[in-house]
Amino acid sequence: MKLIKLSKEEFKKFADNHEQITFHQTEEWANLKKRNGWDSYYVGLQNGKKIVAGALILSKTLPIIKKKMFYSPRGFLIDYNNKELLREFTEKIKKFAKKENAIFIKIDPYVEYQEHDNNGEIVENGYENKKAVDNLKALGYKFFGFNTMQESLQPRWMHVIEINNRSEEEVQKDMESKTRQILRKNEKSSIKTREITREELPLFKSIMEHTGDRRDFIDRPLSYYEAMWDNLHESGILKILIAEIDFKEYYENTKKEKEETEKNLKDRIYKHDNQLLKMNEKKYLSSNKQDQDSIERLENQLTKIKGYQKEYGDKKVLGTILFLIYGNEVLSLFGGTDDNLMQFQSAYTVHYAGIKYAIDNHYKRYNFYGITGDFRKENPLYGLYLFKKSFGGHVVELIGEYDLVVSTFWYNTYKLAFKLYHGLKQIKNKVFK
Repeated sequence: MKLIKLSKEEFKKFADNHEQITFHQTEEWANLKKRNGWDSYYVGLQNGKKIVAGALILSKTLPIIKKKMFYSPRGFLIDYNNKELLREFTEKIKKFAKKENAIFIKIDPYVEYQEHDNNGEIVENGYENKKAVDNLKALGYKFFGFNTMQESLQPRWMHVIEINNRSEEEVQKDMESKTRQILRKNEKSSIKTREITREELPLFKSIMEHTGDRRDFIDRPLSYYEAMWDNLHESGILKILIAEIDFKEYYENTKKEKEETEKNLKDRIYKHDNQLLKMNEKKYLSSNKQDQDSIERLENQLTKIKGYQKEYGDKKVLGTILFLIYGNEVLSLFGGTDDNLMQFQSAYTVHYAGIKYAIDNHYKRYNFYGITGDFRKENPLYGLYLFKKSFGGHVVELIGEYDLVVSTFWYNTYKLAFKLYHGLKQIKNKVFK
């Protein structure tokens, strides 16, 4: 077997048929990363005329030392349980990296470590890929451990819903009743989703920026989102959905509901007082009280809606999510919510739109993406897990992050310099905070 460079077309033909394929191993993703100084290689391990393993390799020249670091996003496309195949590929890719002046190759394979349920518990007699980890370690890959927080380049812990040709009704059955209730309420509140255009990217950016301020993270510049759009949207990999509320329609629907409730109450009282219908007195009074409470609630709601209309106009964007769609899944990369209207819980509606897209277009799963593997209530990110968990599905734990060291001396030098750089950066941030 020999390692050969592949054309983009050859690599795509191989990669698109591999079970581990994600958007990370596409020409479009490589083009996006080029914006940040990453070059790319497409390589394959050839056995006769057949490609049996392959990788998209991103390459960046490190400052000062002028050596390269290699990164294969979401890992090599290979059977990690086949030790001999992995050994062959490792030896060949290491020689290739050395020839190209790289000092290490980082991988974070899209391979599950062990099966978990929706509560994060390990499934008894479930599937596992512990052999894959053992093989990588045995072949000299430096393992960064089974982290439970978000220390790695890409999330090691995720939450997903397996679609696998299930209907919308079947997927809904796995959701918590509260989640289904919120989705129905949002539908009654005239909250709908739609795709944005490129011209609306500043709107998306504005929501993300305010979300960053609230959650204490630094948002990316508008130019980053524009680059993502320009490289990923045309091929269908990127979609950005927004949740938008129509206050005018919301008002009319609420008004209609109030009028119907008033009519039902009036009809019931008329039939009771004129003895046109035999009624249980206790149930009669209870039904009247329920309707009277509903009318009062709907009157208050109408007043609130009028206030929203006065402040925001007839329509207002509530939240947004950027989806990346490729291979077997629809993935929710990140999103945000308008700080002033969080009570509408629009994130439920946008995620459900993504789930429905996965169902309608026959994807195998919907990926909520990053969570942590710490399922204690004390975990500050526990709420994020609970939100995603409420849709059903299960927790995914990947096998982790690894470095294949090509030059020990330069690798250690790089790690020392990297640690020093980040240490100085932290000091600077504290001083100038």
